[in-house]
Amino acid sequence: MFLDGLDETDQKILMLLTENGRMSYSRIGAQVGLSRVAVKARVQALEENGVIEGYTAVIDPQKISGAVSCYFEIELQPQALAGAAEVLNACPTVTQIYRVSGQSKLHVHAVAAGAGEMEQFLARVIDPLPGVVSCTCNVIFSRIKDIKGLRL
Repeated sequence: MFLDGLDETDQKILMLLTENGRMSYSRIGAQVGLSRVAVKARVQALEENGVIEGYTAVIDPQKISGAVSCYFEIELQPQALAGAAEVLNACPTVTQIYRVSGQSKLHVHAVAAGAGEMEQFLARVIDPLPGVVSCTCNVIFSRIKDIKGLRL
């Protein structure tokens, strides 16, 4: 199992924080049988070791009036992959970039204030990328299931 390096208590703490990243150390401690101080020390160790990368608010773009959320599948010539990833990474419209299987493909998620802004993103960022072989775009209409963090 991928969590073999963590003891059962750390695994439980991670599961609780994945469900609610704002859960207090006291509440976690009550559920795993440790004091608040012991939980804090374990969480800090998990953070220092890079197991916990950070905490963030998760925002549903579909709940924001007019927002448009899209996934792009971009196939690139192999020599253009790193440069395209760099350009996309610098763009605030882009929220996620994954290198996926297939011929030099990037899976990119972007969120814009509206259809016009998304079209500008396409015209100003995606279209000029050098080495693009193909690009498909899927507009997200609704979120059915979206689990954040690692499934433990």
